[in-house]
Amino acid sequence: MDARILLVEDDPSIREVTALGLSGAGFDVTTAADGAEALDRWRAERPDLVLLDVMLPRLDGLEVLRAIRREATTPVVMLTARADTIDVVVGLESGADDYVRKPFEMPELVARVRAALRRHQAASGPDESALINLGPLRIDTAGRTVSRDGADVALTRTEFDLLVELAQHPGQVFTREVLLDHVWGYDYLGDSRLVDVAVGRLRAKVETDAANPALILTVRGAGYKAARPAG
Repeated sequence: MDARILLVEDDPSIREVTALGLSGAGFDVTTAADGAEALDRWRAERPDLVLLDVMLPRLDGLEVLRAIRREATTPVVMLTARADTIDVVVGLESGADDYVRKPFEMPELVARVRAALRRHQAASGPDESALINLGPLRIDTAGRTVSRDGADVALTRTEFDLLVELAQHPGQVFTREVLLDHVWGYDYLGDSRLVDVAVGRLRAKVETDAANPALILTVRGAGYKAARPAG
């Protein structure tokens, strides 16, 4: 794989070791030490994926992520040392494709990067036109758009893929592990909290009352499913 990775990390030792590990896995790696440098390098080089630390000098990682999302759909995997899940929630809401907690093992990081690249390639490739209805939602899989009662609903790429996976199979229960495999592209390396956070954010955007969902349902002890059509 010759994908070009922009690694943004302010700690010199972590940056060096991670860059060496990614290069050894076959990636073409460039680095940046702060948020402002990261945006300059991203705009100049347009890498295939950005590995982005949350805590950065000058501009923090979330600011960099939001700036990238205003201009492009480049896959972004966040690196966070914080234990608080607020980083995960805010990062996913801002358009991150995935996150990895520090300290991490290189095989896990490489697997996450490859999975994000595969998802992006699949989403960018040719797709047959298809329209899926889920209650008041109209999901255009070719145009990757969602509307509710005629009004556009802005979803991140991961939220859209999650919605499509569920809506294509109304009534079918998906475990968190299966959703990790189908939507994020990995299973045993995944963190099931990633699914719960993404489902929560998706419900906040598509449900009338996210606390009492009618479209994306929790099956206690099993996972999630899309509601069957009424009638």
